[in-house]
Amino acid sequence: MKRLVRARGRQAGFTLIELVVTTAILMILASVALPIARVSVQRTKEATLRRDLLDMRNAIDRYKDLADKNQIRVKAGTDGYPPDLDTLVQGVPLAGKPGERIRFLRKVPVDPMTGKKDWGMRCAQDEPDSTSWCGDDVFDVYTQSTGTALDGTQYSTW
Repeated sequence: MKRLVRARGRQAGFTLIELVVTTAILMILASVALPIARVSVQRTKEATLRRDLLDMRNAIDRYKDLADKNQIRVKAGTDGYPPDLDTLVQGVPLAGKPGERIRFLRKVPVDPMTGKKDWGMRCAQDEPDSTSWCGDDVFDVYTQSTGTALDGTQYSTW
């Protein structure tokens, strides 16, 4: 009978050493996983930024192509680029087809780096690296973020 009591006493839980070692291993694993998670989040934001910039630039190019083919009306004296990003969302009437409008974007995307819809814009007359917009038309878009990408480039140069 005494043997049964002793056996139960020895199996009564973990030792302090076992708990310390287990906790240390968990802390090491967590410290390795955290930077990987941060990089994964940043990589996702960068992919979203690239896709949004490509979508808006394609919409600008489609607008310009239709303007060059006289399929949409543009303001006289302009280069045929959209006056702003909202024009790409609201759409423009097709020439010769009353009541029909063509839209180029469903919505202006939110900049994943800044969390706002305040994209930087350039006119056709602006320098390629200009950060000011002349206000006449939208030739190009860029992010207002001053951050650095994982590859070492500035987001605003994409």
